[in-house]
Amino acid sequence: MKITVLGASGRIGGLAVREALARGWHVTAVVRDPARLTAPAHPRLDVAVHTLTDPRLADAVTGRDAVVLALGPTDLKPTTVNSDGTRSVVSALRGSQTRFVVVSASGLPAEGDALFSRLLLKPLLGAVLRNGYADLRRMEATLHEAPEVRWTIVRPTRLTDKPARARVRSQVGRDVRRRFQIPRANVARFLLDAVEDNSLTGKTVSIAQ
Repeated sequence: MKITVLGASGRIGGLAVREALARGWHVTAVVRDPARLTAPAHPRLDVAVHTLTDPRLADAVTGRDAVVLALGPTDLKPTTVNSDGTRSVVSALRGSQTRFVVVSASGLPAEGDALFSRLLLKPLLGAVLRNGYADLRRMEATLHEAPEVRWTIVRPTRLTDKPARARVRSQVGRDVRRRFQIPRANVARFLLDAVEDNSLTGKTVSIAQ
């Protein structure tokens, strides 16, 4: 399996790189600053230095079995990091068989939201994280407008740095009920599992511990 990870210097992206290498996959890690990449040198690891709007980014994502996008803002300011990256990848992958798996957030509205989530929890999160969530909504909209791309949206609940656990709960098209956190290590593993799960193509899946 040959994959590209965008956001490879981030916490989820870095874990995804390590997990993919542990599975015997060949990884292209896309970063803006190679010094921030935490994964050690490896014969199956290539590093590509690009911005998300660099036209040359297409060279790092085409011809792969999958692309994983694990980006995120570092503060509460307005951002376009996820939507910019997604548009660039979608443009490069149209009509290909490459799987494209992205990280979103379970704080966005979903079908079947419980009354507490719909009326209190998600509006509160949406107010505090409005800039990041606006970017995620743009990202998801871009994917829904690209049926010719084999995408999957993964919406984890609140992220922690706890060790990975054996079981991850998932739900397609709606949130996992009564579960409110998940280790980043489990998110990274699920992203790679989703790469190989064709039943998730064109789906939004929420995950929690």
